[in-house]
Amino acid sequence: MNDSTGRMSRREALGYLGAAGALGALAPWRVGRAAAADKLIVGVIYVGPRDDYGYNQAQAQAAAEIKKLPGVTVIEQEKVPETTDVQKTMGSMIEQDGATLLFPTSFGYFDPHMLKMAEKYPKVRFAHCGGLWTEGKHPKNTGSYFGYIDECQYLNGVVAGHTSKSKKIGFIAAKPIPQVLRNINAFTLGARSVDPKITTQLVITGDWSLPVKEAEAANSMIDQGVDVITCHVDSPKVIVETAERRNIFVCGYHANQAALARKGYLTGAEWNWITPYTLHVKDAMAGKPLVNFLRGGLKEGFVKPSAYGNVVSDPARKAADGIKAQMVKGDYVIFKGPIKDNAGKTVVAGGTAQKQTDPVLEQMSYLVEGVIGKV
Repeated sequence: MNDSTGRMSRREALGYLGAAGALGALAPWRVGRAAAADKLIVGVIYVGPRDDYGYNQAQAQAAAEIKKLPGVTVIEQEKVPETTDVQKTMGSMIEQDGATLLFPTSFGYFDPHMLKMAEKYPKVRFAHCGGLWTEGKHPKNTGSYFGYIDECQYLNGVVAGHTSKSKKIGFIAAKPIPQVLRNINAFTLGARSVDPKITTQLVITGDWSLPVKEAEAANSMIDQGVDVITCHVDSPKVIVETAERRNIFVCGYHANQAALARKGYLTGAEWNWITPYTLHVKDAMAGKPLVNFLRGGLKEGFVKPSAYGNVVSDPARKAADGIKAQMVKGDYVIFKGPIKDNAGKTVVAGGTAQKQTDPVLEQMSYLVEGVIGKV
């Protein structure tokens, strides 16, 4: 949501990627060439704790992996607010630690903070998660990376569809922005591909980190007979723990939460940020131009499903694995018509296929048939 200064939040911006998303990882813009180097200092900045079992942890896992690369040193700072504090943090990493590649991971870091620092330090590279980088508008030493996580949410739905006995599944979401709606709809379509009688109970909490409301939503759903839950909030920890305590099944998001639900964890939709992190690090060390706009899904290795829990049946595994294989090849279309919304209106016409890079998906404003809830 907009913060007190009127800036758009990182997550709301996902709904405005528009035509930029159509370019995907297939045709990244590359600008700004630097000299090759055998050593590189990388700075990574998080808006929350690195162990949040969610968004920040997924980024931190990538940072931990690039530490293993030869000649790479990683400097990290967590719990940095989306204020001038992040400018100070970036400045310190550059001036004191010698960082020449920064990953400011939260959307509110992008404008104006990262952009100001990029102008001040034109020889430093800035790779931002989900930012709206635009050619001709933003500094050439800045870039954006993101991924198609709805592919894994669809797989979550397939597994949930095979697992649910009540035919009632649940989705707890923070905000009804396009990227969140895309995940809700993909999860529901995946489940209903198994059984079209399945319904998804939706609760929108209103913000990205409201643990009390998230617990209340989970408990309410379970009381109404929902037996599989997933979510799109910053940290799924409370939701996963509530599901486990109430003896129902759960699918994770952002990172792997299996350790929090050893009995009921089915699988999850995980970010695999090591892919864009590694690309940016290696390009910087080789003196190659910065990739200014980078997108990808399962095929490109930007997202991945969590390992299956022991409770996942063989038919569920076989079905999900088969679809995943098609997605990796780029042959599976999630939003393929005819699709109706939950008010009965056709939103994807028969014979129409909206592939992952289609800009219209980043403008999604509906809930598909089977979702019980409103935008």
